[in-house]
Amino acid sequence: MDQLTVTVQIPVYNADEAALRACLRSVLDQSRSVDRIRVVDDGSMDPATGRGQTYRRVRRSFLAEAAARGVEASWDRTENRGKRWAQMHVLAHDDADIFVTLDSDSVLDAHAVREGLKPFADPGVKSVAGLVAVLNTRANVLTRMICLLYLPFTRGLRSAQSVLRRVTINSGTLAFYRADVIRRHAGVYENETFRGRPMQMNDDSMLTMYALLEGDTVHQPSAIVFTLAPERLRHYIRQQMRWMRGTTVRHFWWLRYMPVTGVVFVTTVAEYLHIALSVLIPVALVVGAAREDRLGEVLLITLVIALVMHYLMALRLFTLRRSDDTWRFTVGLFVLSPLVAVWRVVVLRPMYLYALATCWRISSWGTRGSVEVRASGG
Repeated sequence: MDQLTVTVQIPVYNADEAALRACLRSVLDQSRSVDRIRVVDDGSMDPATGRGQTYRRVRRSFLAEAAARGVEASWDRTENRGKRWAQMHVLAHDDADIFVTLDSDSVLDAHAVREGLKPFADPGVKSVAGLVAVLNTRANVLTRMICLLYLPFTRGLRSAQSVLRRVTINSGTLAFYRADVIRRHAGVYENETFRGRPMQMNDDSMLTMYALLEGDTVHQPSAIVFTLAPERLRHYIRQQMRWMRGTTVRHFWWLRYMPVTGVVFVTTVAEYLHIALSVLIPVALVVGAAREDRLGEVLLITLVIALVMHYLMALRLFTLRRSDDTWRFTVGLFVLSPLVAVWRVVVLRPMYLYALATCWRISSWGTRGSVEVRASGG
């Protein structure tokens, strides 16, 4: 494993300078050094002046520090074409063994790279998903809620899929890939379209799909990355709608290209069955209970079951001990976790149904015309 050449690619677009500096520092401070760091600025703009954002000071200090540590580093600026183009600007011709994708507003745990490489000891593994945690948990109520909303996916679903070696979406925040898998799809990956429109969102699920078609995809929960979550509701809603529409498009691809008897195809069908039943069963229960004058009893039983299930899921809060979170803070999040269930039902579920119905309204990569979240917020 020590012989593997590792390239970390970081696309940058209107990033907070402090967050970007912390991101780059965390890559240089890895217990298992990386061989190359490729930063690509996808045409960032300063909204105050309308001119290009150069990150001159961050760039200068990063390149100097990388050279001092013997790490090959580059920093390119390109016209704004989207995250995929920023990635393949350097990865299409990089001869590394492993590519690591990392978002510019995220900070790696000191052992993230070392841990993320471990599954590649198995030649059949083509990609590895890291574990994503919220960096700015304490910023406000929204970021606390997002921390809880992440749990079923980052510490639940991916772990379950990993048992079957069929993780369907590696978060672009931190993911590892066999480099040859990515290089083989250069030129195709950047030009994906849906209903004639360029598809720049859900880049991470597309890369994972390439890996799924060639081998196994797993989750490594000890490869941890901390990312800045949206601190404003408007930013959060835009992000969620983009993710939901992109995932819907990816569902079409899984149903088209994955084996009919395979795990990915079957679970995709099961997900849509679950959506239908989650609407039909509550309606049937309420109507039936009302007819028999047992509505209060049914609602009470439903509430108890929902509380138990959400507290069981929230137990995963305690699987990651953080130096910046007190025991009291974590317990407080756990106690309030059922409130997140209400948010899922009242806000996220209607949003998802709307995203399903409007999935062709895909947009470009960027969700921000300016810096959305600053490192000082965490």
